[in-house]
Amino acid sequence: MLEKLFFYSNLFLQTPPSPYKRDIFNKINFNEKMVGLRGAKGVGKTTIIKQYLSTLPHNRDEILYVSLDSSIVTDKILTITEEAYKRGVKIIAFDEIHYQKDFERDLKTIYDFFDIKVIFSGSSAIALSTADLGRRAVIYDVPILSFREYLELKLNKTFSKFTLDDTVNNHYNIASVITQNIRPLKHFEEYLKTGAYPFFLESDENSYYMKLLEVVNKTIENELLYLFNIETSNIFILKKLLLLLCKNPPGNFNLTNISKEMGINIKTLYNYINALTKGRLIHMLYYNKKGNSLFQKPDKILLDNPNLFYILCSNQNIGAIRESFFISQLYEHEIRYSKQGDYIIDDKYTFEIGGKNKTKKQIKDIKNAFVVKDNIEIGVDEIPLWLFGFLY
Repeated sequence: MLEKLFFYSNLFLQTPPSPYKRDIFNKINFNEKMVGLRGAKGVGKTTIIKQYLSTLPHNRDEILYVSLDSSIVTDKILTITEEAYKRGVKIIAFDEIHYQKDFERDLKTIYDFFDIKVIFSGSSAIALSTADLGRRAVIYDVPILSFREYLELKLNKTFSKFTLDDTVNNHYNIASVITQNIRPLKHFEEYLKTGAYPFFLESDENSYYMKLLEVVNKTIENELLYLFNIETSNIFILKKLLLLLCKNPPGNFNLTNISKEMGINIKTLYNYINALTKGRLIHMLYYNKKGNSLFQKPDKILLDNPNLFYILCSNQNIGAIRESFFISQLYEHEIRYSKQGDYIIDDKYTFEIGGKNKTKKQIKDIKNAFVVKDNIEIGVDEIPLWLFGFLY
């Protein structure tokens, strides 16, 4: 089988990768012996792997790329590594590693016994439950495209990124510079609909939505069922949960009523919601998260990113879309639901999110509290919503 794997690996490496490197690429320490990329389907993990492999000075027969969702792969990764090591392979890339159920055990063995470098990618739902592997593999989460990255890809221009502190304290000057070069609101509306995944470059609106729907279906049917041991007959429940988010405002989600309506107990419902969260299809927000408790009721649930509203919801709630965008761009920060305002970030800033008529009434007595407004290019006392898309 190794000869066939080399054949397909060479086909993969023959085509040049995209020249555009995302922000996450520059954060990855590829000098580590074992590197993992974890993220939602469609966010570009395979592209990052190809970009890295194309930079290596090794001969082609010293590099092996294996996609574990391929029908040609019949052996486990440990067996593949054993044979590849005998052939002088110096680096192996395992794509879609979650298709092997016990991959953690094999990765640990590979790390301990083979002088070989491994880079692997997997579903955002994978959890490195083996502590020993967690000490060996360095895992990076690959997010959706930021608004900044979307603009760079679409316009073939370069834009600076800014920290959250920069954005809060210097937003007027930052927005003033950016708006000298582009009209952000024009592009922002397009991003909210069709800009969160890199395949927007090769799609019109209709084909983009078809591809995104395929992403959602594959995430549920191929990843979540497998990783969370969910019965195939219950696929419809996971999909129905997503659709219910379209019918209910973000704060009005009665889990007890939903469990009764669907005919499942509350414990099973929490498990399914957790699966959708791990699969990067929804966000669960808490006022005060108690450790890693699986059965703590979330204070708010949102679809993971604004594009999902346009394939799942017949009527889009603009307030939920704004909040979904805001949360998705702050993936590197600690986010808590707030009883005054909407969200507390890093236990430092409180943000109230709304349209251009939103006032500061609800947060006027809170320290370090800010109104974030949609449909404005530049704000004086308020921060433009689109500007949070420049955090990465």
